[in-house]
Amino acid sequence: MPSISKTTREQVAIRAHYCCEYCKTQERLIGMPLVIDHIIPTSMGGENELHNLAAACYRCNQFKGARILAFDPQLNQETTLFHPRDQSWFAHFQWREAGLYISGVTSVGRATVKALRLNNAYVTASRKIWILEDWHPSLLQPDPPAI
Repeated sequence: MPSISKTTREQVAIRAHYCCEYCKTQERLIGMPLVIDHIIPTSMGGENELHNLAAACYRCNQFKGARILAFDPQLNQETTLFHPRDQSWFAHFQWREAGLYISGVTSVGRATVKALRLNNAYVTASRKIWILEDWHPSLLQPDPPAI
C-alpha cells in the first residue's frame, strides 16, 4: 500500500483541530506531531482514504494497534472500538472530575477507554496541568466536521 501523502496527513490534522481523535490531547501540548491512525487497520483491508484515517497521539495509536474490537468491562463482551469518522466523541465519552478523566458512556466508549488506556498516568498528570492553565481539550469545539 502506498504511503500517506503529506497533503492527506495535513488534511487529517486540520480536520481533527490538531488533537488526538481518541483522547483529545492537543498536538501542541505533547511536543510532537500526531500520527495517522488507520481506523480499520491496513492488515484488515483498511485503506489510505480520508474516511479511514484519524489523527492520534503516539500512545493512543500504540495501544490501539491493529484492532477494531475490545471488551466492554461493564458488560464483559466484545464490541467495536470508537470510530472517529462514523461516531461522535461526545456520544460515547464524557469528561469526569473537571476534565481529569475520560469516561465511556456506551459500550464502545468503555471498551475504547480501557483498550487505549485513555486515563493512563502520563495523560492524567498532563491533564492536571492543562486544567490549571486553561489548556484543556474540553475547551475546544465539539466533533469537527467530516472532510
